[in-house]
Amino acid sequence: MKLYKNYLNEYEKGLMGYSTIAIIGQSCLGSIAVMFLFMNDMSGLQSFQLFLVTICCLFYNGAILSQQKAKISFNLLIISIVVSLLVIAINLI
Repeated sequence: MKLYKNYLNEYEKGLMGYSTIAIIGQSCLGSIAVMFLFMNDMSGLQSFQLFLVTICCLFYNGAILSQQKAKISFNLLIISIVVSLLVIAINLI
């Protein structure tokens, strides 16, 4: 929890810079996850994974564009990254 609070405080201090970098990073990570999905046959489960990755990335981008509080956007960034990494890991197997 201490690590989370440290990163959140750092994110709040440099919100403009970190949010810009994070949009680029999480969008690229989401694109990689979608690429792994499209490399396999699209079944119902993979369509659901595509939906999750897309929605999580869009929620974070929308939070930045609508200037939500730093804690909300930081939590959405973490969720977006975790979901993208899980989809990548699932499709590598």
